[in-house]
Amino acid sequence: MTTQYGNQQSGQQPHGGAPKPASTGNVLSIIAMVLGAISLIFLPIVFGVVGVILAIVAKTVRHERLATIAIVVSAVGLVGGMILGAVVANA
Repeated sequence: MTTQYGNQQSGQQPHGGAPKPASTGNVLSIIAMVLGAISLIFLPIVFGVVGVILAIVAKTVRHERLATIAIVVSAVGLVGGMILGAVVANA
């Protein structure tokens, strides 16, 4: 049955279909960025590696938007923390 406002059948919503589920968010990416920032100063091998792993999981499995940035921040924190630690240890 059509309505007077168009050719839509009554009982149907105009956007058609069920609502989409909410996105998963960027939780793993944000955690990876925080760990990358921490690894710049404190235990870079531990926090940096965990941050890179979380960022890779966020990119490949969960397809998070901030995952690429998280990979970069974690990798820079890992390498930068190791360089900073070497400089401080040799001073």
